[in-house]
Amino acid sequence: MISRPIFFNIRSQFYSKIHIINRNSSYILNRINRPLYINYDNLISLQKRDQSSSSNSDKNIDLSKFPAENIRNFSIIAHVDHGKSTLADRLLELTGTISSNHLHQQVLDKLTVERERGITVKAQTCSMFYKYNNKNYLLNLIDTPGHVDFNYEVSRSLAACQGTILLVDSSQGIQAQTVANFFLAFNEGLTVIPVINKIDLPTAEPDRVINQIESTFELDVSDIALISAKSGIGVDKILPTVIEKIPPPSGDINKPLKAFLFDSWYDTYVGVVCIMAIVDGKLQKGDKIMSAYSEKKYEVVDIGIMHPEQVTTGYLHAGQVGYVICSMKVAAEAHIGDTFYHIKNPVEPLPGFEPAKSMVFAGVFPTDANEFNRLDESINKLTLNDASVSVQKETSC
Repeated sequence: MISRPIFFNIRSQFYSKIHIINRNSSYILNRINRPLYINYDNLISLQKRDQSSSSNSDKNIDLSKFPAENIRNFSIIAHVDHGKSTLADRLLELTGTISSNHLHQQVLDKLTVERERGITVKAQTCSMFYKYNNKNYLLNLIDTPGHVDFNYEVSRSLAACQGTILLVDSSQGIQAQTVANFFLAFNEGLTVIPVINKIDLPTAEPDRVINQIESTFELDVSDIALISAKSGIGVDKILPTVIEKIPPPSGDINKPLKAFLFDSWYDTYVGVVCIMAIVDGKLQKGDKIMSAYSEKKYEVVDIGIMHPEQVTTGYLHAGQVGYVICSMKVAAEAHIGDTFYHIKNPVEPLPGFEPAKSMVFAGVFPTDANEFNRLDESINKLTLNDASVSVQKETSC
C-alpha cells in the first residue's frame, strides 16, 4: 500500500475566490471540481496585504466637525480596465490624502494579486477631506471589486453609498460590466454620475460614448466630465460634482446603532479588521456590540477611518465609514452585509443580507510531498484572511 498526499478540499463561496488561487492562469478554475496542481508561492501570495496598514494615531482628526450634511459616501463602478483604481488614486492626490508620486499607484488595491493583475478583489474605503465653497467635506470613497464574479460584494459596497461615479472608457464604450454595475447601482437607488475616461487615447471617441450613455441608461449627459485619470486631465471637476449631485447620508445620530459591515480582513496583530458604514447612531471604543446574523458579541477595541491607512478617531457616527476592531479572531465571523448593534438596543437588520454559499470546489495538493507543511500553513493563513473559503482535509491510500 502506497501512501499518497493529503488533499485539501477548498470550498469557495464566490467564483472569484478560487480564481485568485492560481494567479498564473486567468480563470481556469471557474467550474472545476477536480484535483489541481498548485505550488506554495502561488498560494502564499493570496494572503499578502500591505503591512503598512497598521493603525496611525499621529493624525488628529475631529469627526464632530463633519455633520451628515457635510458627508458624501460614493463609489466608482466600471468595466474591467476602464481606469477605476487609477481615478481613485488621482482623487486621493487631489485631496492631499496621498502625495502625487508614482509610489502610490493602486493605493486602494491592498492585495498582492490585485496589484499584479490590475483587478480590484476586495472592497476598500478611504476618507478624504475636501474644501468646497468655503465648507469642509468628508468624502468617503468606497472602492468596489472590479470583476463580474464579485457581484454580491459590489452590491454590498454600493449599499454603503448614496451615489456612484460610472466610469466608461472613451475608446471601448459601454461594456458588459458597465451595464451590470449600472443596474446594481440603479437597484440600490443611487445617484449615478457618468464620467468618460481615457480621452487622451488616439482611439478615443467621446461623442460616440456620450450618445451610448444617454441612449442606454437615460442619464443626463449635458455636463458629463471628460477626463484622463492617468494624466489628470479634467479630474478636478469630479469632486465638486460629487458634492453637488450626491445626497448626504440620511442617518440619525440619535437613533439606536445600526452598523453595516461590507468588508473585512485579517491582521496578524489585532485579528479581524471590519470596514463598516454607520447607518444610525454612534459607535465608539469600549462599546459592546452584537452581530444580527450570528448573534455573537464583541467589544470595540479600536475604531477610526482609513486615510488611506488606519487612523484612530475613537468613534464613528451616523453617515460615516471606517474600520472597527472588535476582538473578532477569525474572518469567518465577519459576514458581508451583516448588521451590528449595541447589545442593549437590538434593531431590525438592514435589508439585502445573504449568507454566502459555496459555489466552487477544488482539491489541491503539493506536487512535491515535502512541501506539504508549507501548503498547510499557507492554506490556514488564507482561511484566516478570507471568510468565503472553507477547508476540509482528506487522505487517500
